[in-house]
Amino acid sequence: MCEPDATRPSPPDDSYLRSLTAATERAVREADAITSEHAGAPEDVRAAVLAAAREYGDDLVALSQDLHAHPEEGYAEHRSVRAVATLLERHGHSAEIGVGGLDTALIATRGTEGPHIAVLAEYDALPGLGHACGHNIICATGVGGFLAAAMAQERVGGRVSLIGTPAEEGGGGKEKMARAGVFDDVDAVIMLHPFTHDLALHPFLGRRQVEMVFHGVASHAAAQPFMGRNALDAAVAAYQGIAALRQHLPSSDRLHGIFTDGGARPNVVPERAALLFYVRSAAPETLRDLAARMTEIAHGAAAMTGCGVEMHWDPLPAYLPIRFNHALAARWAVNQEPVDRRPLPPGVVPDFLTGSTDLGNLSYRMPAIHPMIAVSDPTVALHTTAFAEAAGGPAGDLAVRDGAVGLALTAVDYLADAGLREAVHTEFAAAGGPLDVPMFFD
Repeated sequence: MCEPDATRPSPPDDSYLRSLTAATERAVREADAITSEHAGAPEDVRAAVLAAAREYGDDLVALSQDLHAHPEEGYAEHRSVRAVATLLERHGHSAEIGVGGLDTALIATRGTEGPHIAVLAEYDALPGLGHACGHNIICATGVGGFLAAAMAQERVGGRVSLIGTPAEEGGGGKEKMARAGVFDDVDAVIMLHPFTHDLALHPFLGRRQVEMVFHGVASHAAAQPFMGRNALDAAVAAYQGIAALRQHLPSSDRLHGIFTDGGARPNVVPERAALLFYVRSAAPETLRDLAARMTEIAHGAAAMTGCGVEMHWDPLPAYLPIRFNHALAARWAVNQEPVDRRPLPPGVVPDFLTGSTDLGNLSYRMPAIHPMIAVSDPTVALHTTAFAEAAGGPAGDLAVRDGAVGLALTAVDYLADAGLREAVHTEFAAAGGPLDVPMFFD
């Protein structure tokens, strides 16, 4: 009998993942199609937009593949944003790069007055993983949605913009642009995200980041330990306190972190130790409460070990969870029917299979949708090499073509259908209306 290799970790048991996958497959088969009570744009306009989106398909796939082959991290997407601007200019649209004080942000607009909807594009990649979140697809579909909708703008009125938002992967580009006023005259925003399933609505958690830095008193750990105050003990106590807090959290919330400093030598009582944690929650109010509880734990750990503590919150903008807009999402679902996709309603795919996005910050300022489009097998996770391969493969290319159709049709539906706009904004007002986003973080 072979002895186990004590140097290797035991492999995780995948039985829960398999049962979850099977349950999701059953729910997908039984899910009802999403319908909309609004007609959207006139049929002749919709037909023209559909044809235009398909006409741009080859250019959009080429853009997606170009970005995928040349990934750039947040706030350094100079080549990517130039590629977007070049494609827009080739099709008759001038693009301004550098809006909102961000070098890699972009805006292009068709129309001068009336209702204003913006299609959003992300194009930042992940360190070491490239486009393992599929932002090449987000960008290309956003460009295609804008180009096709812009062709119909004069017929439906209003304004449609493409807004390139850098550094979604932790950089909070949308929040920075919002605080700079870029979205002040925008009435609604739409974008999509690649995923394992087609979903009209999928929850994303709010996220804050905190570094806890504990300060102790160094001393010789053997000769005079009684003269020290152990910062590492404080950090360990905080880590354990956070672990205990997890028992009392809603199933949607997440706390995960690491030690970033634990001292230098075993024979010196550590005078400095540090933790870095992500704090995630499903509502702005609960995110704020969870942040307060993290602060209490840190101060309690410091007090019990005789140490001091500094709390460094959000070196980059924090993220709010996404606020749904069912009326607008229903039009997205209907607008995927021409490409033979049937987006699923909420709850079919487990809500906890999610992360965070800075689109959430905009969704509390104005109506917004962030549907998901399938590009990979159900068990492939975002931010993996497997998902990067899917985002650059045939399924990713098909999602570019199909997603551009959905975004373009949804944009012209919003501009053309006054009843739809009223329903979208009535729902947004009933959910609480515009929120003072910085209040939750500053």
